[in-house]
Amino acid sequence: MKKQTLVRDAAVMLLALFAAYAMVMLTQAVMGRIEGVAMLIFMLAVFVTSMYTEGYAWGVAASLISVLAVNFAFLSPYFAFNFTLSENLFSGLVMLVVSIMTSTLTTRIKKQEQLRMESEKEKMRANLLRAVSHDLRTPLTSIYGACSTVIENYDSLDKAKTIKLLGEACSDAQWLTRMVENLLSVTRIDSEKVTVQKTPTVLDELLDAVLVKFRKRYPDIQVELETPDAFIVIPMDSMLIQQVLMNLLENAALHAEGMTKLTLKVFTVGNRAVFEVTDNGCGIPRERLKTLFSGTGSTDPDVPADSRKHGMGIGLSVCAAIIKAHGGEIKAESRVGEGTTIRFWLETEEIEMEDAEDEQ
Repeated sequence: MKKQTLVRDAAVMLLALFAAYAMVMLTQAVMGRIEGVAMLIFMLAVFVTSMYTEGYAWGVAASLISVLAVNFAFLSPYFAFNFTLSENLFSGLVMLVVSIMTSTLTTRIKKQEQLRMESEKEKMRANLLRAVSHDLRTPLTSIYGACSTVIENYDSLDKAKTIKLLGEACSDAQWLTRMVENLLSVTRIDSEKVTVQKTPTVLDELLDAVLVKFRKRYPDIQVELETPDAFIVIPMDSMLIQQVLMNLLENAALHAEGMTKLTLKVFTVGNRAVFEVTDNGCGIPRERLKTLFSGTGSTDPDVPADSRKHGMGIGLSVCAAIIKAHGGEIKAESRVGEGTTIRFWLETEEIEMEDAEDEQ
């Protein structure tokens, strides 16, 4: 990887210098020789080199090469090195100092930006860790409490009570399994070494797979499906997009109190496929919408534990990470008491209908 970086940086420097040389020659061919133009253009090349290479070395090297190139080709006597003339020597020194300062400044700016990005990433990880700790604590406590109650009172508990406690423990264990899957997806998407592998996926097949899984988990909740009549193919990691849709549908099932209608709608706008999950439940407060996809769920101690146990922050942060990795965007709209719509889009694959007709 280091060798590739060196080759890339060397190519950037040489390309910038050659471009500067060509630009000066073109300027002189059109407007004649103008004092100082070559120096300014080569300083721009040094700036570009410093911006798009790693460290100080390439910018300094570009500075030295620029001084020599300007002195050799664009200062009298032409096509010969001459630092004995005071104006040539002074011009060369000024250009070298300014070029090195420019290189140093751009390198520092890049390092500061890198430190800022790393700081923001650490902050996001800390928020995610706090949200995970909060969301995992309650179901784990519930599982432990249910199991210990059954063990300690096995002889005195009737069958119905025992089944109820074990059913609650099973439900919490299933939720923890989905939480771990979400966290593994976040780790996978956030890794700089892993990229999303997109394969052409037929929309109808994707939606059928999602609805089959959802009906198994929530057989009492009906999902109204609205899709276009056209045959749509979308490049994606189908497992990850299935997880996004499952998270959105499950959030509606778990959190949209009073919901009587849940809709999954897909339509196209240009070369984009737009997915919408809409419910007519209780809605989401405006202040909560601001952090809906950040992974920072509610930790308000005044909120009942049962309503916070299956927090939706982690699931939606996973959705945002997956959609971003696919080059799309996800947004939410909600009104308290009226319902919520969460919408995201993905690029579709263009189908050449003429080619398909020729094959037939």
